[in-house]
Amino acid sequence: MGPILNGLTKLQSVENRLRAAKAKLARSRRSVIVQENQVRSLQSALEAKKEELQLTKVQSNRLELELKSRDEDVNKLRAALNTSKSNKEYAAVLTQLNTTRADNAKLENQILDLMKTMETDNAECENIRKQIEEQKQRLEQTRKTAEVAAKEQEGEIAKVQAEWNEVAKTIPAEPLKVFKRVAETYDGEAVAQVEQQEGRHAAYSCGGCFMGITAESVNVLITRDEVIRCPNCTRILVLTNAQIEV
Repeated sequence: MGPILNGLTKLQSVENRLRAAKAKLARSRRSVIVQENQVRSLQSALEAKKEELQLTKVQSNRLELELKSRDEDVNKLRAALNTSKSNKEYAAVLTQLNTTRADNAKLENQILDLMKTMETDNAECENIRKQIEEQKQRLEQTRKTAEVAAKEQEGEIAKVQAEWNEVAKTIPAEPLKVFKRVAETYDGEAVAQVEQQEGRHAAYSCGGCFMGITAESVNVLITRDEVIRCPNCTRILVLTNAQIEV
């Protein structure tokens, strides 16, 4: 291969390192975002549990007011029982008194159940608060670690980018333009080696998409320093050293 294809091959190698360094930096930053999202998720869970607790309190207060009113009815019925003027009236008041007491007992049980629920909810709120504090500590540690790593990674990116720029200067404008365009399409993989299909003479394929490449295209790559692109995926095709020697 001539200087153009050699330059593009070298640029592909540097491009791979550059993208790997950028991906590493992105992972460091993403680790902080993940921790932040976990804190927000716990905070949302705490708010939801607090709202649930508040609704239970409102319901409990309403039932306690109702029970208080019914207790007053019990006192009135007791008084009416003592002032009954006939057995029939006494029996009617007693039935109503027993019914009210039974209803009050049900209310008391409901209130007790709600109090148990509130106790459980309060414990869950406290547990979530502890989780939030622990997660915030992890987040702070992750931030510190990520900041240190980011500085190192940014330095590495700058170094590799400078190398990329130097290699790019050796490549003519049009091939470089093609490289950049294809690299954006395939996440940096702009150059693909031609692969010879095992057991078949003069049968070749693109190392990027594995579709067939004509022998004529391979001959052009052997004899000329031109950009030949895969007709299927449009990657820039290059030969291996073994293919060039042949």
